[in-house]
Amino acid sequence: MIYFGIALFSFLTTYLIVPLNCKLSTKLGIIDYPRKRSIHKIATPKSGGISLLIGLFLTQFILLVLKKHPSSHLFWGLIIGGILIFILGILDDYFDIHAWIKVIIEIIIVLIIISFGFKINLITNPFGDSISVGVFSIPITVIWFLLVMNAINLIDGLDGLAIGIVAIILLILGFASIVCSKTFVAYFAFSISGSCLAFLKYNFYPAKIFLGDAGSLYLGFNIAALSVAGNTQFKGTTAMTMLIPIIVLSLPLIDTFLAIFRRLKTPNSLFQADKNHLHHKMLELGLSYKTVVLIWYFLTGLFGLISMGFLLVDKKILFSLLLILGIMIFIIFYNIIKKEFLK
Repeated sequence: MIYFGIALFSFLTTYLIVPLNCKLSTKLGIIDYPRKRSIHKIATPKSGGISLLIGLFLTQFILLVLKKHPSSHLFWGLIIGGILIFILGILDDYFDIHAWIKVIIEIIIVLIIISFGFKINLITNPFGDSISVGVFSIPITVIWFLLVMNAINLIDGLDGLAIGIVAIILLILGFASIVCSKTFVAYFAFSISGSCLAFLKYNFYPAKIFLGDAGSLYLGFNIAALSVAGNTQFKGTTAMTMLIPIIVLSLPLIDTFLAIFRRLKTPNSLFQADKNHLHHKMLELGLSYKTVVLIWYFLTGLFGLISMGFLLVDKKILFSLLLILGIMIFIIFYNIIKKEFLK
């Protein structure tokens, strides 16, 4: 019940703050005006991350006062790192920071929170004991954060797409953390998912406010950090908190790798935004906004259920099923975008 209470409090807080967030964004001029690559047709506030940040912080500090946080160093690392990545996102929303500068700052922020104990020490092996990464711990941690943060940022191209997927991921991670008795991860996962579900009310098509880089980077940061917190805090089979986000994030990660591959074919275009992401290609097939978003929700939830199975049944069987499902989905999406590969 305490986890339900956490999610509900975050939901209500964020739900009440979003309208104020819209007014503040408009007043500060943090607006997303329609451009050539845009799908939306009207100017829309894009500082939705403010609502999520405030809603989460209120919930977490109440828990801190009630002494419900078992890992204070991880708590402060997540709070400080979240504030830093949020500030970077707000500045990018307002000033449109150069991509390479943004990546360098992201790396610095990740290195800072590594000092709080957020570090990948183990990688789950579905066929045996977890694998220690040894001296590669820090670079793997940095790469993981960059991948997840930018994967969430890249899929934030349709109303409600990114925020709904993040809510599903965090709910799955929250339930997995309860199974593994990881109280710290569960507290944050459920509080953020509650805020995401409240924000979805305003962000689903047609959106009244966008996440912006501040929101998408902040959410991606928290997903990466919580999975690493579970990996750092516990040993052995409980390193599953690292595997679960990888499985549930399969579609965003596939989209990210395809975007990198696509953009590397054109010089100086690695960080140049385009309308060739998987969700864009699905729209080109004639599917509606809502249909595309709901398909992504369904597939993300499906991967989430499979990932939960790793905690309950034989890992080898589930890994085989996951591999088959992954190949099938990759073939489907490859055929959707194959023209991009043949250019």
